[in-house]
Amino acid sequence: MGTVQPMGGRGMTRRGLVGAALATGVSVPLGIAGRATAATADSGLVRLTLPAPTGPYRVGTVPLHLLDRSQPDPLTGPGRYRELMVSLWYPARDVRRYPRAPWMGAASMRMLLDSAGFDPDAVLAPLTAGHEGAPVQRPGRRLPVVLYSHGAGSHRSDTTIVVQELASHGYVVVTVDHTYDGFGEFPDGRVTVRENDYHATPWTYTRDVRFVLDQIVDLAAGSNPDVDGAPLPAELGAALDLSRIGMFGWSKGGTATALTMGTDRRIRAGLSIDGPMQSQPLPSTDLYRPFMLMTAEFTQAAEPAVAEFFTHLRGWRLNIQAAEALHSSYGDNQWLIPQLARVIGMSDEELAGWIGNLDPARAVRIGQAYPLAFFDLHLRHRGGHLLSGPSRSFPEVRFIP
Repeated sequence: MGTVQPMGGRGMTRRGLVGAALATGVSVPLGIAGRATAATADSGLVRLTLPAPTGPYRVGTVPLHLLDRSQPDPLTGPGRYRELMVSLWYPARDVRRYPRAPWMGAASMRMLLDSAGFDPDAVLAPLTAGHEGAPVQRPGRRLPVVLYSHGAGSHRSDTTIVVQELASHGYVVVTVDHTYDGFGEFPDGRVTVRENDYHATPWTYTRDVRFVLDQIVDLAAGSNPDVDGAPLPAELGAALDLSRIGMFGWSKGGTATALTMGTDRRIRAGLSIDGPMQSQPLPSTDLYRPFMLMTAEFTQAAEPAVAEFFTHLRGWRLNIQAAEALHSSYGDNQWLIPQLARVIGMSDEELAGWIGNLDPARAVRIGQAYPLAFFDLHLRHRGGHLLSGPSRSFPEVRFIP
């Protein structure tokens, strides 16, 4: 698999280039206006920030390099198979000796910035709450597992705020890069981007996720599925509870969540973050397992495919929506773009065009609270009051019938 060229054609307008970058969850990390950013001592570049998770556990993370021998790679010639990068996020202990993982690799970050028309050396990616390779914290019983699927042209880090929040509350979260439909970086330094010659659909994502889930099953059984044999934290596989598996995704990944729920009964609960539910064929299987929609632009009123999908939810179901939310408001962009605006001198009017009027700090709290409440209710049978109706704590969140 060779390195392909950055996405974003030469003929695109600057707004289109910036939009493509921001829609992919550019690690052009940003923080809330007025929030300090840190400069590195060696380079003087601004290192952008992410908000801390709220859970009681420290967070560990480790990448996995996977090879799906059931899928030939059409872009690299005979005898080559589809490669995927995933990350596992989990509650950790004794984290001091383990460095914090960057939001994305340096090469991917530079390529993202360059493809968006920015100086590739303008800023540094933020550090996450995840400590690379830290030992697993086992708070009693085995840990529920949640898979994450990103949006079109994006990458597995685009909703890290939600991912590390879940891990800090005792979940193992598996994030998946869908190779050739976004930015990915492999252990040998290869960087892949969205490739027009590779037709990735939501069904492609579903195939990837089901393969990844098979590898997680192998991990739980004591195997190391990493194709390079990279060491994994001790007890990681033994910590996984395969009887409690959920999935969520943003945009195309939200559609893939619905499709995966309809084809793989191992997924016990699904959450779509503004998924358009557009695919061929559509997600039309009646689902009797819990499913929640966090809509913004792809609402039941605006998108017939979303309204049709909602009718196929026969069990517990819920549709919530934050006032003023845009398509990317529930992910990292809502927090990151204001920092980018400060770095590049974006005007207030331009910034509002990217993030709308939903306050970034409020967006972070919504993105942390509602997915956690959903998976707590359906994978742990805990609480659920936040999902029972409008909350005084989140007056901007409406319940859509």
